[in-house]
Amino acid sequence: MRLTTMTDYSLRLLMYVAQRPEQLCTIAEVAAAYGISEAHLMKITHQLGLAGFIETVRGKGGGMRLARAPGEINLGAVVRSVEPDFNLVECLATGNTCTLTGQCRLTAIVSGALRQFLDHLDGHTLADVLPAHGDGPAQARTMKLQPLRRRPAVSESGK
Repeated sequence: MRLTTMTDYSLRLLMYVAQRPEQLCTIAEVAAAYGISEAHLMKITHQLGLAGFIETVRGKGGGMRLARAPGEINLGAVVRSVEPDFNLVECLATGNTCTLTGQCRLTAIVSGALRQFLDHLDGHTLADVLPAHGDGPAQARTMKLQPLRRRPAVSESGK
């Protein structure tokens, strides 16, 4: 399974904002920190706001902050709110046209794996993914940000 870029960026945005509870963060600063598109982050910010994970303040001096404490933001809920679908195989999709439907047990196995994946995420909050520095509260922790790096493509031979 692979999460979409939108989910990845959503989690990164939440982590960035969580580490700066004393300030309003802007789309421009998050985009600059991660080297990603402001336009893409604008869509993500809107969606996270609608889902109740962040609050936004418009106008000069505006920005965003968490709507709840990091320990109250469930990672499974974030992923479910951002991912467009979880149709890992065709038989899980609406409008399934797989000729094996009804004769194959793959659907149950893949559905079980997806359930376990989401259950695992449900067991964690945003506070769990913030970097640990000393014994201070998760909200006050700071993390050195690194730009996104793409994984090198794997050749067809797997090497």
